[in-house]
Amino acid sequence: MPPPGTAAHTGSDTAERARSRHLGPLFRLLGFTWPYRRRLALALAALVLAALSLLAFGQVIRAVVDRGLATGSPQALNLALALFLGVVLLFAASVTLRSYLLNWLGERVVADIRRAVFNRALALDVGFYETTRTGELIARLTSDTALLQLVVGSTLAMGLRSAILAAGGLVMLAVTSPTLTALVLLGVPFVILPTWLIGYRVRRLSRESQDRIGDIGAYVDETLHAIRTVQASCHEPVDAARYGGRVEAAFTTAMQRSRASALLTGVASLLSFGAVGTVLWLGGHAVLAGDISGGELSAFLFYAVLMAGSLGSLSEILGQLLRGAGAAERLMELLITEPAIQPPAQPSALPVRIRGHIRAEGVTFRYPARPETPALAALNLDIAPGERVALVGPSGAGKSTLFHLLLRFYDPQQGRLTFDGVDLRALDPAELRRHIAVVPQDPVIFGASAAENIRYGTAEASDAQVRAAAVAAHADSFIERLPQGYDTFVGERGVRLSGGERQRIAIARAILRDPALLLLDEATSALDAESERLVQDALSHLMIGRTSIVIAHRLATVREADRILVLDQGRVVAQGRHAQLLAQGGLYARLAALQFQDLPAAAVG
Repeated sequence: MPPPGTAAHTGSDTAERARSRHLGPLFRLLGFTWPYRRRLALALAALVLAALSLLAFGQVIRAVVDRGLATGSPQALNLALALFLGVVLLFAASVTLRSYLLNWLGERVVADIRRAVFNRALALDVGFYETTRTGELIARLTSDTALLQLVVGSTLAMGLRSAILAAGGLVMLAVTSPTLTALVLLGVPFVILPTWLIGYRVRRLSRESQDRIGDIGAYVDETLHAIRTVQASCHEPVDAARYGGRVEAAFTTAMQRSRASALLTGVASLLSFGAVGTVLWLGGHAVLAGDISGGELSAFLFYAVLMAGSLGSLSEILGQLLRGAGAAERLMELLITEPAIQPPAQPSALPVRIRGHIRAEGVTFRYPARPETPALAALNLDIAPGERVALVGPSGAGKSTLFHLLLRFYDPQQGRLTFDGVDLRALDPAELRRHIAVVPQDPVIFGASAAENIRYGTAEASDAQVRAAAVAAHADSFIERLPQGYDTFVGERGVRLSGGERQRIAIARAILRDPALLLLDEATSALDAESERLVQDALSHLMIGRTSIVIAHRLATVREADRILVLDQGRVVAQGRHAQLLAQGGLYARLAALQFQDLPAAAVG
C-alpha cells in the first residue's frame, strides 16, 4: 500500500483499485469469524448435511422408479416414499439450522468489521484526513459493510452449498453411469471458462460501482455540512446538478455491472442446461438400448440437473462474491493502513508534576499535502512554565501548525519539540494530550446535551464540576434558560446555540479539563463585547499557574500576554511585549497598524 498522506493511500485511484481480480480480500476478512468458529463449524456441518440430504433425493427417486413403480409392489413404493419423507425432514431441519446460524454469523461478523473499521478511522493520524474525504469513509462503513453482510450471511454459504452439490452430483453421476459422466465432463470447460472470463469484468465493475457510491456520499457530506453557505450563495441548482451527475455516473456503472452479471447468469444457464438436454438425449438412447434402467436415468438426470443448476448458481454467486471482494478490498485498505503517529514501543514518562515547559529546537515541518513548502522552518522557541504567550503573524505564518505539532497530530521532519524536557515523539500521544486543552476559533459542538459537551474528554467529571466549569466560563446563565437546562440537546454541531454560546461551552470544556498547557485560537472572537469581557476574565483566571499559548489577532488578547511571538514564514521574527514590538516597528507594527488603524493611538499603544 502507498504510505499515508498520498492520494493513492486514500483509495481515490480507481484504476489502482481495479487491478485486483480475485477473492483474496474477502477471504482475509473472514478472519473475523475466528472468535465464532464453533458456531461456524456447526453452521458448516448443517450446510453439508443439507447438501447431502439433497443429493440423497436422487437415490430416493431411483428407488421409487425401479423398486416401487417398475416392480408394481405397494410395499416397496411405501418404503421408498417413507424414505423420501425421512430425507425431507432431515433436509428441512438442517436448512433451518444452517440459515439461522449463518444469518447470525453475518450480522455478528459485519458488526465486528464496522467496529474495527471505525476504530481504525479514529486512530489514523490527522495527515491521513488531509487527502481522504469523510464521505468516502462513511461509504465504507455503510454501503461496503452492508454488502459484506449479505455476502457473509448468505452468499458465501450458498456458494459453498453449490460447490458441494456440484462435486457431490459429479460423484453420484459417476456412480450411476461412468459413460454418461465422461460425456458431461467434456462439456464442463465450455461452461466454466466463459463464466470465469465474464466474472473478471463483474469484479472490476463492482469495485467501480462502490467507488461511485463513495463519491456520492462524499459530496452529500460536504454539501449538507455547509448548507448555510450553499443557501446563502444560492448555490442549490449547481449542487443539485453536480449531485445528479454523480448519481448518473453511479447508475451508469451499476448498469454496466448489471449487464455483465446478467450476461454471466444467462451464459451459465444456457450452457449448463444445454448440457443437461444433451445428457437427456444420450441417456434416453441408453435406456432404449438397455444399457441403464429407467430409475438410473431418472437419478442421473436429477444429478445432472442438480449439477448444472449448482454450476449456474456458482457463476451468479461468483459475481456477488466478486462484488463483496470489492467492498472487502476497500475495507482492507483502511484496516491495514497504519497511522503515521503512533506511541513508541516504550514511551517515556512525563514528570510527576507537570509544569508545561515548551521548547522547540530547530523544528522544520512540511504538511504531507504540501511537501514543497515548509510550514515551520528551523523554528526555535522556549516557553517557560506558566507563561502566557501570544502568537501573531499573517495567515500561513505557522501559528496553527505549532498547535498541531504540540498536540502531536504530526511529527516534525527535522528538529525536536519537547514538553517538560521530553521529546514529544517519545511520548504516548494520548498521555500528552491529557495535559492539553484546546479552544478553537470555530468550536466543535457535538449532537448531545450541553452537559455532555462540557464533559467531552473528561468523562469522569461530576455534575457539580460540570456546572462549576460552566459558571467559570459564564455559560451557566444561558444553559439554565434552555428547555431542559444542562440536559438540553443542543442539535447537530450545536445548531440550536448561538456562536457565542458555542464558544463558551468550548471554554467550559477546557476549564473542566484543568490542563497544564492551554491552547487558545482566538477563543473570544465569536463573542459580543459583554460576553468577551466576561470570558476574558474567566480565561485570565484559568491561565493562572498554567502555560498558555494564544493565537492572537485582537488587541485585548495581545496586551494581556507575557510575551508576544511574531511568526512569519514559519520562523520567529520578533518577540517581546506589545509596546516593545510597536516601538521596534517591523511586521508587528504593520499588523497592528492595519488592525487598529481606526483606534486612537493611546489605545493601540
